[in-house]
Amino acid sequence: MKVCTDATLFGAMAPVAGGERALDIGTGTGLLALILAQSGAASVTGVELDPAAAEEADFNFRQSPWGERLTALRADVREYAAKAKERFDLVVCNPPFFQNHSKPPDAARQQARHDDSLPRQALLSAVDRLLTPGGLFHLLLPTHAVDSFLDLAAGRGLCLQCRTDIRGYRRNRPKVAALVLARQPGLAVQRTLTIYGEEGCYSPASEYYLSRLLLRFASQPGRENHG
Repeated sequence: MKVCTDATLFGAMAPVAGGERALDIGTGTGLLALILAQSGAASVTGVELDPAAAEEADFNFRQSPWGERLTALRADVREYAAKAKERFDLVVCNPPFFQNHSKPPDAARQQARHDDSLPRQALLSAVDRLLTPGGLFHLLLPTHAVDSFLDLAAGRGLCLQCRTDIRGYRRNRPKVAALVLARQPGLAVQRTLTIYGEEGCYSPASEYYLSRLLLRFASQPGRENHG
């Protein structure tokens, strides 16, 4: 799967305060895990089912400036959760989006886009096992799937802390939502983030999150280069 703006923005919005033990479920090529490490997580474990993707994530981790804090594991997160002794302060996941849709012919792409390999109940069960009592679960979902997922999450004692609906332009309806869940009830802040202010230009809100990650901002006068 290609790196896309939604996934990069989702990673940039992850609630990293610094020093967390973080887990990226379905790390793919390691994009989110790398963003977490750059944002200050003390350690990041990326779990990936697909062997080729896990190998690529491992390569990307070793080539990065944060390699000593990154670990790529080729594993089914359900089996990993059943055996793991470590618990995580932050769990992030950009899960397969599609249920009961026509599937692409490529097997790896199919697995990445469809939730057959990790049903929502199985994902929540793994998160329940792996999340510390005070930890946060950050995930990206299509907006149409949010309500049903939150119902399932409530059954696991996970409560919505923040929901950010993401849309391309103001004229668009949001298609995806970034959620933050925790074991403790919160105020459930809800907001909408617009990626582009006008054609080809990021909005101030999305630039706030993306400016430290995208090289397009590094060349702007007076802007600090965060790498």
